[in-house]
Amino acid sequence: MLYWFFVKTLGPIARRRFNPTAEGLANIPHEGGAIIAANHLAVIDDALLPLTCPRMIHFMGKAEYFEGKGLKGRFKKWWFTSVGVFPVDRSGGSKSLGALEHAREIIEDGELFGIHIEGTRSPDGRLYKGHTGAARLALETGCPIVPTAIIGSRDLQKPGQVIPGKGSSKVIYGEPIAVEKTPADRVTHERLRELTDEVTRRIEAMSGQEYVPEYAQVVKKQMQQEQTTIDEAAAQKADQK
Repeated sequence: MLYWFFVKTLGPIARRRFNPTAEGLANIPHEGGAIIAANHLAVIDDALLPLTCPRMIHFMGKAEYFEGKGLKGRFKKWWFTSVGVFPVDRSGGSKSLGALEHAREIIEDGELFGIHIEGTRSPDGRLYKGHTGAARLALETGCPIVPTAIIGSRDLQKPGQVIPGKGSSKVIYGEPIAVEKTPADRVTHERLRELTDEVTRRIEAMSGQEYVPEYAQVVKKQMQQEQTTIDEAAAQKADQK
């Protein structure tokens, strides 16, 4: 794995640019499997976590990152695989089960698994309703969940901004939530939602974000539809002139 090679060689450059500070490092288990469950404000969030965490974190990545063609596609696949990222089909349902199974294996092997519980970047900087995947993994493996708040990354990298700006950021690792291992057939939707909401509340308290009881993907889709309507109206108005 080239994870630590990239952290050690590219890390100093990233630290000078993002100036990340970390709080609560003692809350990260020194050994054994655990889930780092964080909010998601910008693409660079997946750099800030490895830069501040003393242990390697494995992440899921969009399946599209691993499906590119030609030299560029092969390089991207090699890059993400080398730094501990594995593919997930984000369309959900049965297509996501393979990635969750791989995440379970990582946790059971005593490693850290990182996940953004909102499922996608926040469209406006607020904290959105969490998905229950992290809760299910924790219950079925009995591993703790470390609620994690990323602060300041959206100011460094606005939506659509490719190259992040310079500034400061912070990652707060909260007190772990102990989870009792539960047989899969006894994991209820109510328990999944209860645990997910507890993680979300802790992230909200640490990050200071306003909470929105709606999935970010739904809000993003609504915003896109509204923008499409505005663009179409503007185009019609221009044609009438």
